[in-house]
Amino acid sequence: MLLAYLAGSFSSAISLSKIMGFPDPRSEGSKNPGATNVMRIAGKKAAALTLLGDLLKGFASVLLANLFLQNPIFIALTGISAFLGHCFPLYYQFKGGKGVATAFGFILAFNWIAGLITVAIWLIVARVFKMSSLAALIAFSLLPFLYYAIYQDSIISMLLLGMALVLAYRHKQNIQRILRGEER
Repeated sequence: MLLAYLAGSFSSAISLSKIMGFPDPRSEGSKNPGATNVMRIAGKKAAALTLLGDLLKGFASVLLANLFLQNPIFIALTGISAFLGHCFPLYYQFKGGKGVATAFGFILAFNWIAGLITVAIWLIVARVFKMSSLAALIAFSLLPFLYYAIYQDSIISMLLLGMALVLAYRHKQNIQRILRGEER
C-alpha cells in the first residue's frame, strides 16, 4: 500500500509538462495537475499521455498487488492507496489532482465488470450533460452501490464509498460551479 501511495504521488501532468516543454499545470488554466487541465494548456496529445499515466498508476498498483496478495480487501486498499497518492501526493506538498483517471485504473484492474459499468455511466452522463466533472461524480457515487448490488460485499463497497467521498471532496469547486450553472 505504501509503494502504491508513492507511485500514485508521481504526477503525470507535471512530469509530462516539464518533459514536453509546457507550462506547469499548477500555474495555468484551472491550476489542477490533471488531464483535463493539461488538454487546456498543452493539447490533446499531452492530455492523452497524462490520462494514460494516471490510469496506469491505479491499474498497475492492483495488478502488482494481485501477484503478492490474496485478500481482495488488501488489493482494493492498494488501488485506493494509489488514488490517494494522486490526490494528496507526498512529492507536491499533498496538493494533487482530482483522482478520476487513477480511480478508473484501479477499478478496471480490481473488477473489470464494475470498471466497465463505471466507464459506461461516465460516458452516458458526459455525453448527455457535456461535463466531465459531473460524469465522474455520478459514476463514482453510484459505484459502491452497484458493487454491493452485484457482489454483496459490504467491506469493498464501503472502501469504494470512501473513495467516492474523497473524489467528491476533490471536486468541491466543480460542485459549486455545477450548482451555480457555471461549470464548463
